[in-house]
Amino acid sequence: MTSDLQTTLKINEIYASLQGESTFAGQTCVFIRLTGCPLRCSWCDTTYAFQEGTELSLENILCTVRDYGIPLIEITGGEPLAQKNVYFLMQALLQQHYQVLLETSGALSLSQVPSEIIKIMDIKCPQSQEAHRNHLDNLHLLIPHQDQIKFVIQDETDYAYAQEQIKRYQLDERFTLLLSPVHELLPPQHLAEWMIRDHAPGKLQIQLHKYLWPHEIRRR
Repeated sequence: MTSDLQTTLKINEIYASLQGESTFAGQTCVFIRLTGCPLRCSWCDTTYAFQEGTELSLENILCTVRDYGIPLIEITGGEPLAQKNVYFLMQALLQQHYQVLLETSGALSLSQVPSEIIKIMDIKCPQSQEAHRNHLDNLHLLIPHQDQIKFVIQDETDYAYAQEQIKRYQLDERFTLLLSPVHELLPPQHLAEWMIRDHAPGKLQIQLHKYLWPHEIRRR
């Protein structure tokens, strides 16, 4: 797949920070946040990305990323796969030898995502109000022992749902599993206690950035 450097995407923001989630948590990372998302999760913390953004050329995006001098890049949103030109961005970043993460809701097909991209895919739980949007065919497109699956947990009903999906699809045998409590709605200690009680597979993760910069809405 090739594209002209004048190919555009609607970008909400590009910034450098510490990776706050996944097994890359704590590493410096450049985030490219795309505008737009077809989902409306009840606990969404990036609603500002639904509409706000600026059309930027691929050349402009790559120059901005290059100026940070950081080799780890995350493409996020919103839902980045909602913009068809995101695949040109992925290829361009890979061609420049970045390590690239994709954070995705799991509601859209991963079939066009290059295999080199490390995918961090949600399986939505009931309290998100979007569990019916889970595109579970994506489980066959994830790469075992590379890609990661995230469950965002609001209460014990969500936790039970996550454990049911893990067992049904034997996810713990193939993927790193991340269980993340909804910030300020579920105390992390509660999720930790349930996991210990049940000898649950997966890793508890908190959103590190929300503890480092608790009063900054956009500091991610």
